[in-house]
Amino acid sequence: MALVVSAALQIGVNFANDYSDGVRGTDDVRVGPQRLVASGLAEPRAVKRAALISFGGAAAAGLVLAIVTTPWLILVGVAAIAAGWFYTGGPNPYGYLGLGEVFVFVFFGLVATVGTTFVIMGRLLVDSWIAGSAVGCWACALLVVNNLRDIPTDTLSGKRTLAVRLGDRTTRVFYGVLVVTALVLGAILAVRTLWCLLIVLTIPFTIRPVRSVMEGAEGRALIPVLEATGRSQLIFGVLLCAGLAVGG
Repeated sequence: MALVVSAALQIGVNFANDYSDGVRGTDDVRVGPQRLVASGLAEPRAVKRAALISFGGAAAAGLVLAIVTTPWLILVGVAAIAAGWFYTGGPNPYGYLGLGEVFVFVFFGLVATVGTTFVIMGRLLVDSWIAGSAVGCWACALLVVNNLRDIPTDTLSGKRTLAVRLGDRTTRVFYGVLVVTALVLGAILAVRTLWCLLIVLTIPFTIRPVRSVMEGAEGRALIPVLEATGRSQLIFGVLLCAGLAVGG
């Protein structure tokens, strides 16, 4: 059920962002992959409906978890759905104010990881906070690459993402810091079990994207970096899970 909540929220956020950015016109000139509304591949109302259905699925699964654990999870779920919608939706989307990374870190890192651990084990663990912070760094790294690529178009459309506010050079450094921090946090869990050091096998997969960012890749050249960052996040997650599982 926790997996359903996480997946449905992720899908819902993507549909919601596609819809909101599309109707605002901020995706009219886009360097990245095509979006449904901006490209005309789907009607705005259809994309909005898909977002609401996804959020509804997350809410239904989350309600089940709240019933079998604690009603407080309902508030967490409401906050997560609101964060998903108002990232680019509503009159004052926080994603346009440079706060996207903060909410991504909290909800796709801490809430997802610590929340899943809580509904399974019934308590909050220090390990889950550390692991959640690592996951949050990876999620932020994905967003940073995406926003780094879109600095020119976001600037023109008035979308003041954190990348726009920090500028090109600082954003590139920030990306590297996020990747390194994620790896360090994963290694810290080796205090619990040395098997967590399996995450060092992620390093070879991070070298190319980090180098590309630091060497000034821009525009469409950052799309492979986005893919490589997502791949690194997946590998890191699998290795960390394996290390924690084997280490007991």
